[in-house]
Amino acid sequence: MGKSGKEKLSSPQQTIQVLQKHNFNFKKKFGQNFLIDPHVLDKIVEAAQITSEDFVLEIGPGIGTLTQYLCEHSRQVLAVEIDKNLIPILKETLSPYGNAHIIQGDILKQDIEQIAETYNDGKPIKVVANLPYYITTPIIMQLFESHVPLANVTVMVQKEVADRMKAEPGSKDYGALSLAVQYYALPCIAALVPPNCFIPRPNVGSAVIRLDCLAKTPVEVRDEKLLFQLIRASFNQRRKTLQNGIANSAELPFSKAQAAEAISRAGFDAGIRGEKLKLQEFARLADVLVEMRS
Repeated sequence: MGKSGKEKLSSPQQTIQVLQKHNFNFKKKFGQNFLIDPHVLDKIVEAAQITSEDFVLEIGPGIGTLTQYLCEHSRQVLAVEIDKNLIPILKETLSPYGNAHIIQGDILKQDIEQIAETYNDGKPIKVVANLPYYITTPIIMQLFESHVPLANVTVMVQKEVADRMKAEPGSKDYGALSLAVQYYALPCIAALVPPNCFIPRPNVGSAVIRLDCLAKTPVEVRDEKLLFQLIRASFNQRRKTLQNGIANSAELPFSKAQAAEAISRAGFDAGIRGEKLKLQEFARLADVLVEMRS
């Protein structure tokens, strides 16, 4: 039982009971792993800094285990679930909570700006998600790139993905994801979560990471789209020099000679690799390429 005397799902027995009652089968394509550890659930709510004033958008509620905790701590929760078969379960497990709303659909197809408008008067929202690992990056990037009003995004991800989001230049985890996340947010790992905290058990360890959205991007750049094309090009072929990465990119219209000239004008060594550049240096190079293009 929870604080409020409501039946909580945060135990293996409860979860199995609910799944059996509804004859639920896990779907590999949705990467479903349900949390069964109350300590981890408390840590997620704490990491997300949820208060009784907050509206929370939850992505991938599953059977509602984390949703119940979010409902107890926030003003309102909107849970978006892609799997139609989970909707009747959610309606049942969340029925005691008057502040829970459920939408069946793909989060990548929702108008999140409209959600913020409807549920939070357009003010920045808090997003919480226990995401299937293969879809983590597209969802996080869409949230950031669409410039919807966000306060923070707290996600459970594979530990190595959390490490990549936080990574610094020159480290083996540093890459396009590190730069993209750090352009929009300050990442902070709040908890490490072993596989035995889930049903079914995943093969890898997980981490809860909070991304505190920045009011202003840490660098000024003349063409944001070009900046990200440049970042992707430089990590697509990690072992190649930055010059070759730019020249070989299908997204960028620059020849090897032009790439070499831009790198030189930006003040970098001709043989430098993308993994050595900080965000500010990528922005400088992007601005040089904008000048050359015009």
